[in-house]
Amino acid sequence: MQVATFLAYLLAAALFIVGIRRLRKPETARSGNTIAGVGMAIALITTLFVIEFESLLLIGIATLLGAVLGAVSAQRVPMTAMPQMVAAYNGVGGGAAALIALSEFYHLQTGGEENIVASITVPLTILIGTVSFMGSIVAFLKLQELAFSGSVVFPLQQVINAVLFVGILVLAANAILDGSILPFLSPVASVVGILAASALLGVLLVIPIGGADMPIVISLLNAFTGIAAAASGFVLNNYILIIGGIIVGASGTILTRQMSSALGRPLRKIIFAGLAATGTGPSGGGDEDREVNDASPEEAGGYLADDAQKVVIVPGYGLAVAQAQSPLHDLMETLESQGKEVLFGIHPVAGRMPGHMNVLLTEAGVPYEKLYDLEDINPEFEDTDAVIIVGANDVVNPAANDPDQDTPISGMPILEVEKAERVIFVKRSLSPGFAGVDNPLFYDTDKTMMVFSDAKAGLQQINEAVKNG
Repeated sequence: MQVATFLAYLLAAALFIVGIRRLRKPETARSGNTIAGVGMAIALITTLFVIEFESLLLIGIATLLGAVLGAVSAQRVPMTAMPQMVAAYNGVGGGAAALIALSEFYHLQTGGEENIVASITVPLTILIGTVSFMGSIVAFLKLQELAFSGSVVFPLQQVINAVLFVGILVLAANAILDGSILPFLSPVASVVGILAASALLGVLLVIPIGGADMPIVISLLNAFTGIAAAASGFVLNNYILIIGGIIVGASGTILTRQMSSALGRPLRKIIFAGLAATGTGPSGGGDEDREVNDASPEEAGGYLADDAQKVVIVPGYGLAVAQAQSPLHDLMETLESQGKEVLFGIHPVAGRMPGHMNVLLTEAGVPYEKLYDLEDINPEFEDTDAVIIVGANDVVNPAANDPDQDTPISGMPILEVEKAERVIFVKRSLSPGFAGVDNPLFYDTDKTMMVFSDAKAGLQQINEAVKNG
């Protein structure tokens, strides 16, 4: 039985790896997701054969409930809320790992077989899992704009974090050494204290971080959950938890580093300095008193029809919110029917998460080969006649490259749209982006046309104007 279980877990792990590898390309991503899902099903079914019989009913109910909740939420959650969904699911995984570790430690302390490996890994699992759980909750609330908007800071915040962490280490040592460090506190009480302190630490670590950096935080917390799951695998002596947790932890860490590089901000500053919400440069609402080139959709469409041969489209989160991907696809087809070259510039965090915008556009029918990453599209702007920016601001904001400003996006690599002959913004108002930094391009009346409109309606009207020439 043990050999069969090990082989089943090994097969599940292999399917996880194959599935993740196939997620690298859009053409194979769907099958990769299915393969990884089959691996998870094998792991779950195998686990049912290695647990105590009397627990089957409860586990069956929990599995059924989780499957229903997962299926319903996956169907109902819009693409614009996908980062929040990722944060929520990730947090649940970390919280589950922490509670499992707490339960197993209690079992060991009340007559279970003594296990030094479990005793050491329990505090680690509780710490990482709880930080991931509470941090993910805060990330969800920030992205959903329910609470903790912007940056929440207070005096001595980092000092309090450090004191909490040291306290957790002391409690962990007391639990591992069977209460010899703090005789008045039992090992079980110590791990409960670790749970409470870690929950507070998770909140305090994330609340200072601004919304522009939230995708990086979610990715980092995802890595934390993987590490917590791997540690809980040592607690439960479960191979698939160890393997799966390590895969999640490693992939989350790699993605976090890539996103941090894409945004041009060291991870240590994001986590420990709350950089994304501070700064001395201009931020807040747009300057309504400054002159802008307020253009109608007809004027923008006329320019595209008459004077533009090469057009680059830059979509942002506002496009996703307005569900304007289909009108954008229609505009692309209209322009191409008139012999114009159309490309798409995709910033790594367009849509708040890597790949978010790519999925949205390809589902609308935009060929994937037309989607250019930042480093590939930037050289194209110098000979571009028109850039159409739909619902984006931070990713095209030249303020990021201004050495005289210290803003939340300072140093962030951007799409260099200002190099194009003409810039057309389709935007509801002059309000800044998620980072709260005003865009000087709005006020360049010689280059920029501001089409103030809902993204969906504005694109439809521009498309009709292009057709009418």
